[in-house]
Amino acid sequence: MTNVPGDLKYSKDHEWVQSLGNNRIRVGITDYAQKQLGDLVYVELPAVGSQWDAGDNFGTVESVKSVSELYMPVTGTIAAVNESLSDPMGPDQINDDPYGDGWIAEVTVADAAALKGLLTPAEYEKLASE
Repeated sequence: MTNVPGDLKYSKDHEWVQSLGNNRIRVGITDYAQKQLGDLVYVELPAVGSQWDAGDNFGTVESVKSVSELYMPVTGTIAAVNESLSDPMGPDQINDDPYGDGWIAEVTVADAAALKGLLTPAEYEKLASE
């Protein structure tokens, strides 16, 4: 069973979004996505200060099985990245705790209203089960 926390929003590309307030969000990949990828070995993080449009590829995660692109769920600017993911054992954090220590980036959102277009937990559960 996939873990889908009820206090987050989700993208169709399997990223989760947590509102931190003041137009800032935290982004990571879902439990479903990390299970599909398997053991992660590398994470390409975006540069702090870089700007992205919703749907842009802003990084990658590499597993022993494949490389998968990360897609920006909303338009915004990278405010912080989880530097610990760059450590040799860092990507394990995504497998172990995708919604906690495994977060990827914090983003200052250009338009907070864009968050309303993301999936609810129930909508994401339906998508992940298809």
